[in-house]
Amino acid sequence: MKILVTGATGVIGRLLLPLLVKEGHEVIGMTHNPLLTSQIRTLGASAVLVDALDRDAVAASLREARPEVVIHQLTSLSTLNVADNAKIRTVGTRNLVDAAQAAGVRRMIAQSISWAYEPGSEPAREEASLDTEAPLPRKTTIDGVIALERAVAELPEHVILRYGQLYGQGTWYDHNGLFEGKVRQQQVPATEGVSSFLHVHDAAQAALKALHWPNGSVNIVDDEPAQGKVWLPFYASVIGAPAPKIEDVSNRGERGASNAKARNTYGWEPAYPSWREGFKGSLSE
Repeated sequence: MKILVTGATGVIGRLLLPLLVKEGHEVIGMTHNPLLTSQIRTLGASAVLVDALDRDAVAASLREARPEVVIHQLTSLSTLNVADNAKIRTVGTRNLVDAAQAAGVRRMIAQSISWAYEPGSEPAREEASLDTEAPLPRKTTIDGVIALERAVAELPEHVILRYGQLYGQGTWYDHNGLFEGKVRQQQVPATEGVSSFLHVHDAAQAALKALHWPNGSVNIVDDEPAQGKVWLPFYASVIGAPAPKIEDVSNRGERGASNAKARNTYGWEPAYPSWREGFKGSLSE
């Protein structure tokens, strides 16, 4: 198949491109950074330079490329600016969906998140509602996710991958990442809030397999949702940081997510079933 990957040089995209190429697909990687086009070519794909927020440029690129599938991995996560990331999810996705429809693309696979569900006492399954009543500042993120998922669902064939908290090479949890630095300075408390994690390699493999999955959303997370009181001290010990402070609190929506659908219905199996071995492996690489 001819496949266009947006966010091609992101933490997932740069792992996904060679997987697609190895499977024999014709791959086009999209980036807004001219310095990264050579990286895309090195990974075996052709490169297109486009800013996802430039509606006309996105439309022209898809009109010329005519891909059969678009894999949407766009994010803006280099900083902690949630408004920028929400803009990519809303405006960037709208531009991409409209361009895909105009170019006759039938199938889109898109990156979403698994911590956007309404509050609950158990790890969320896909049938749970998103947190439409969330207050600010969480509302900014949720509104962006809702806009993304609704837009992508306009395509005749669509898979929405609700990823867990990403860790591994190039993420906030990696060596010298934003989160690692905060943990070393004891700026992050260990709370009762529950998180679900996902290694970036497992995220890329899921996007590859989603080429053949049916329409709908699916949680792509590991097998072990865990309270901050459990996973954060473990993470701190792996990176050699001081033990975090313990706080008996949690934030709205910190319930984790279930991967039962991905595992039992789609046959997806993470190479890193738990953040325990994942943290050790990724931080010793």
